[in-house]
Amino acid sequence: MTLALTTILVILLIHLAVVFFNALSAPLVKNGPLPTASPRVSVLVPARNEEKKIHTCLAALQKQKYTKLEITVLDDQSTDRTAEIVREFAAVDSRFHLIEGKPLPEGWTGKNWACHQLSQQSDADILIFTDADNWISADAVAKTVGWMQKYGLALFSCFPQQITRTWGEKLVVPMFDLFVYGFLPLQLTYRTRFASLAAANGQWMAFDRRSYLALGGHHRVRHHIVEDVEFSRLMKKLGCKIITASGRDAVFGRMYTNWPEVWQGFSKNAFGLVAFKTVPFIALLVMLTAIYILPYVGLILWPHNQLLLAAVGMNLVIRAITAIKFKQPIFCSIVLHPLAVALTLAIGVNSLVKHRQGEIDWKGRAVPMQ
Repeated sequence: MTLALTTILVILLIHLAVVFFNALSAPLVKNGPLPTASPRVSVLVPARNEEKKIHTCLAALQKQKYTKLEITVLDDQSTDRTAEIVREFAAVDSRFHLIEGKPLPEGWTGKNWACHQLSQQSDADILIFTDADNWISADAVAKTVGWMQKYGLALFSCFPQQITRTWGEKLVVPMFDLFVYGFLPLQLTYRTRFASLAAANGQWMAFDRRSYLALGGHHRVRHHIVEDVEFSRLMKKLGCKIITASGRDAVFGRMYTNWPEVWQGFSKNAFGLVAFKTVPFIALLVMLTAIYILPYVGLILWPHNQLLLAAVGMNLVIRAITAIKFKQPIFCSIVLHPLAVALTLAIGVNSLVKHRQGEIDWKGRAVPMQ
């Protein structure tokens, strides 16, 4: 038992060190420099049945201070008012454009096909892909361009500040951010060439157009469910420079609005954390159970065990730092941490099961998982 607890403590110490490192040094979109030049920028928005969210997204884009900007939205065969809302913006602002998505061909995921069609509509110098459920600060585009210019980047990406309202969102959504900020030193996405230390987030991805085309664009990742991570790994392998940042106070998102969406959405993507490899994924679930759940269970059985007290204490410190630095819900992140982990692990198991079954339904489409 002592050896097992010591191992857990060592992992938690490394975990805590990465959290501290990111809290002190993680690149933030809002801290980007102002551009030294003004390349043409296209913001590309795939949208499928987003009538409840897309107005907020487009209103924020309309307020951008960046001058050489166009915004193109692809209506991905929506059955609601998504296209009508986009047309309302296009009628009063010439920067907005609407295109109608074509039927999904075999071998593509829906989002990748939508992004591929969007990319073919633009010859801008920088392509920024963002989700319809995002909204951004008035200088987010300019700061993104500034980051890319300063470091000569092929890809700049960020993890948005997640806005959560319901209990399911508050408990689970911050957990996936914790995996990023607690296990991936974000500075190393730029400073190392290792593909294993690459990361990106499809909610906000800015490409140098020449690098994007040289890589093969979304056609290259057409069948990948977690295409953003695949993009970052391919960029690293080609020797391209990338940075993955935090979107805190600049790029905001609300991915899901209720528990069923949280369950289905993360079930679609969770297995991709380890490139859809079963043994590493099971090992990851076991490790997360060991470091996040067992210390709390053990402390109930052996309340005076110093190693267990230390493990629980480190869990609390890890969640507290992450919640405060990256503006996550405090109560659910710290006090309800074991419950949040348990729900996240259940989603992980479901993701593995759904992969084995072959598909999962998302936004009215059957998404192939194999």
